[in-house]
Amino acid sequence: MNGYIQVCDIEKYYGNESNITKAVDRVSFQVEEGEFIGVMGASGSGKTTLLNMLATIDRVTAGHIYYENTDITELSEDKLSEFRKDNLGFVFQEYNLLDTLTIEENIILALTIRGGSRSTIQKRSNQMLHLLGIEDIRDQFPYQVSGGQKQRCACARALVNNPKLLLADEPTGALDSKSAQILLETFTELNHTIRATILMVTHDAFSASYCSRILFLKDGKIFHELVRGKKERKMFLHEILDVLSLTGG
Repeated sequence: MNGYIQVCDIEKYYGNESNITKAVDRVSFQVEEGEFIGVMGASGSGKTTLLNMLATIDRVTAGHIYYENTDITELSEDKLSEFRKDNLGFVFQEYNLLDTLTIEENIILALTIRGGSRSTIQKRSNQMLHLLGIEDIRDQFPYQVSGGQKQRCACARALVNNPKLLLADEPTGALDSKSAQILLETFTELNHTIRATILMVTHDAFSASYCSRILFLKDGKIFHELVRGKKERKMFLHEILDVLSLTGG
């Protein structure tokens, strides 16, 4: 294995000796730089646990996760916190924006806390606002804009530090279909234009059809993988639905 991110034989158990739940069962895969990967599976399949371990929010019970040459399973809590801050971006279903800050202030909060120069922060902010198409709402507050605009703000905030990996957990879950489509097209554009490496957990076949590769989880294991290749998105969507029909998804 020599991918940009390597997941090697990871396991995750919860509970105690009398009642152990195996949430992730010897999962291995790698992510190449610039890939847009989807993770699908029914509730309880282990997809959120897998995301949390890649996000350094949860520790593996066994196995290793490498980001380039860094084995994050060996890092102390302090080192993990630093790693997370410097290398990972997060987009959640709930946006997690601060209502007392403007859209632009939400985006640059992490950069401001870290104490970069004002000109550097402003330049980066302008880039992100332009990239996500939300320049015209930079001075508005989250409660003044739509759900789709909030989620694009959350994307800008996640990308402002140039993360190694953007982790998206059901990012379209709270959006109407039009806003969801715009967000997914934005992910695709970010993936193509700035080579953003994205891993998205979703239960939605339409959302997954925007990915370049999909890992299907069942009972904590990867049981199938689909690669889009040169296929049209519509054809890829039908392939995803075929796989889901086999799993009762």
